Amino acid sequence: MKQLLQKYRHAWILLYGFIYLPWFLYLEKHVTRDYYVLHTKLDDLIPFSEYFIIPYFLWFLYVSAAILFFFFKDRQDYYRLCVYLFTGMTLSLIICTVFHNGTDLRPTVDPEKNIFSWMVWKLHQADTSTNIFPSVHVFNSIVVHVSVMKSEHFKNRRFVRTFSLVLAFSICMSTVVLKQHSIVDVMGSILMAYGLYPVIYGHQYVREQGKAFTLRRSA
Repeated sequence: MKQLLQKYRHAWILLYGFIYLPWFLYLEKHVTRDYYVLHTKLDDLIPFSEYFIIPYFLWFLYVSAAILFFFFKDRQDYYRLCVYLFTGMTLSLIICTVFHNGTDLRPTVDPEKNIFSWMVWKLHQADTSTNIFPSVHVFNSIVVHVSVMKSEHFKNRRFVRTFSLVLAFSICMSTVVLKQHSIVDVMGSILMAYGLYPVIYGHQYVREQGKAFTLRRSA
């Protein structure tokens, strides 16, 4: 037992869940009115489709699978992924704490239409339309895909890299098609992922920028 605990001692960082979940549930319970509504004209042009509930729920499997893979296969990539995820999730909570926000985009859904509509209806029962900026669904999907693309384990796995891209894009798209988020939330998540990238990847980011500069000079 002692050897097992020693081998997997890096699991300690997952205790972050005991910080995130109570904080998030607190916001869900207390931010129910007097919040800034995020709603743009572009949101109105995006059609609703209950079928996108599938990639929306696949987010849970996508993020969990990535964490578990790196947990067992590559401790450095595991720590990098977790720090990237948890930093953005914390920033999202801070933003929602000081800037109460929500949306009014959700349509009325008939749970008896089909199984997908029922799933959307159940989602609406469990999840409020507040604390949406920036979208954690979008941010985490981007971060997981970046981690897959940067990992040496998937360097020559074109199928995995392509599948990750398609799934991440589908999840991001599902947030606005299901009217769970405004396009503003998506853009906020993209900017946050972009801003944190050089912090998380450090020397790799510097090396990439150097290569890009060299290519521009030689062009």
